[in-house]
Amino acid sequence: MSDPEDLALHGVRVLGFSTASRVAGRFGLPAGTVEEALLDFEARGWAGRSSFAGDSGWSLTDAGRAENERRMSDELDRAAARDTVTTVHTEFRPLNRRFGAACTDWQIRPTRLDPMAFNDHTDWNWDERVLRTLTRVGTAFTDLCERLAGRLARFDGYADRYAAALGRVDKGQRAWVDGHDRDSCHILWIQFHEDLLATLGIPRGSDA
Repeated sequence: MSDPEDLALHGVRVLGFSTASRVAGRFGLPAGTVEEALLDFEARGWAGRSSFAGDSGWSLTDAGRAENERRMSDELDRAAARDTVTTVHTEFRPLNRRFGAACTDWQIRPTRLDPMAFNDHTDWNWDERVLRTLTRVGTAFTDLCERLAGRLARFDGYADRYAAALGRVDKGQRAWVDGHDRDSCHILWIQFHEDLLATLGIPRGSDA
């Protein structure tokens, strides 16, 4: 189990522009504990709260990102989990490419006149093919998450949320594939990827 203070810092990194209550909800922590930790991090210059388009949330400074990576590295060594996480990241990279291609196909359906035509979701066969890919990717994703959670409990939950999002898509709620205002498949995938990168101290984009 990760230290609650570490989770408060890490949660802001993984979730992005987030509230204390959202970080608390993700990791099952008391909201007051997370809020107190974030205020302490703000005083240390590791985090800051800002507002945008009527919403407010926390984000990490460069110093906060460095501190987060230092803490995650220490946690890896304490849990003897570095080899497991490194191996999972290696296996995740080709899976990430498959997922990215599927998301592109969900958003774009080329036509004879427009190779970048927006997918209007009127072609049932096209969408079903994409969803079959997302389901197969989800099976492999579940295996990776289970191996990680066996070492670091904070990785537990990603696979369940992914499966729940796909379940909503199966019921006709298409926004759960790539919606940005919910725990869609795409949002969860981005967060999981960021979790791996932060844990291993790998700059985003360098593992493409």
